[in-house]
Parts: sequence; C-alpha cells; structure tokens
Amino acid sequence: MLIGQFQHNIDVKGRVFIPAKLREDLGENFVVTKGLDGCLFLYSGNEWKRMEEILRGEKLFKSRNLQRYFFSSAAEVQADKQGRALLPQNLREHAGLEKDVVIIGASTRAEIWDKEKWETLSEGLTDDAIAQAMDELGF
Repeated sequence: MLIGQFQHNIDVKGRVFIPAKLREDLGENFVVTKGLDGCLFLYSGNEWKRMEEILRGEKLFKSRNLQRYFFSSAAEVQADKQGRALLPQNLREHAGLEKDVVIIGASTRAEIWDKEKWETLSEGLTDDAIAQAMDELGF
C-alpha cells in the first residue's frame, strides 16, 4: 500500500527523487501518466496491468475516453541508483511541475503534485468535507 507525503525538487534534467518507501511498492519499473486534478499518477506494473484489464473488459463506448486519457500519455520509467526518475516533458507540463513537488501515496498509486497546487487542494480537505465523503461511501 502506498502511503505518506514527501517533498522534493525536480532537477534541471526533469528528474525527481522517488522515496524508497514508495519505490518498494512501485517496483523497479513503474508507469507514470496524467492524473486527475492536475497531478501525475504513478502505478506499479501490476497495478497498471489491473487497470488495463478493467478498461479492456468494458465496452469500448464506455471506456474509450479513459483509455485515451491514461494510455496516450503513459510512460514506463525506472529510478536510477540514486532513486531519481525522469519524468517526460509532456507530463511535467500537464501537472505544472517545475521545481518544488509533493509526492503522496494514495493507496494503489502514488501522485506527484506541484507543491502550490497540493497546498491549495489540501486546504479544501476540511474535516466536514472528509466526513461527508466518508458518509457518502458508507463509512
């Protein structure tokens, strides 16, 4: 399970340090793709395969836009010996990643956020908003 929150920087070559705690679950090779709300999603090979199988199992008219969104921008990446992964330019642009980033564990995936975007989003995660979401999900 991917959990935790980590602050790092993107270097001039477009590399970001992926924390060892997250790399343990993501594996040696993992997939990075466009995420929702202006971030990037990182999936382990197994989790990416599971998502692909779910989308392939749906009728094309139901899943085509999800397939286009996630698969057209996906890239397989590998962390170097220092734990850094090169993020493709198009994905860095999508998420507005330039220097300061926050990497979070989000259960079955990790997310990479521009630090300011993450702080803005986090401000909206009030106790009341979370309680309402939990109630809607039956917690």
